[in-house]
Amino acid sequence: MTAKELVVDFYKSDALIDSEIMKNYIHPEIRIDWNNSSGYSELNYDSLLSLITDLSIGYIRSKVKISQIVAENNMISVRYTHFVKTIENPREDMLLGYFMAIWEIKDDKLYRGFQISQKP
Repeated sequence: MTAKELVVDFYKSDALIDSEIMKNYIHPEIRIDWNNSSGYSELNYDSLLSLITDLSIGYIRSKVKISQIVAENNMISVRYTHFVKTIENPREDMLLGYFMAIWEIKDDKLYRGFQISQKP
């Protein structure tokens, strides 16, 4: 699987709301620098899995629509919109936010991420 195929597969999966699936995609030494509407966060393996566990409490489905993806060797840039379905309203897609991420792939896993997001 190419680095680009890995990233596409990752976003098509339920990894963003299922920590067990997430473990299949992330490198043990993962680090994410994330600038978002609330400020800056730095995530490692444990804090990322903790975040995903928290998300799984309120959301029953996650869907990502990739609008742009560019690959160069083991570096992938992706722009996407993230939708979720909540426990309270499982029939409606709710826009969670707009995202831009740059991923470095190492050992066929997401290794280093730089992400920017904005709430709608």
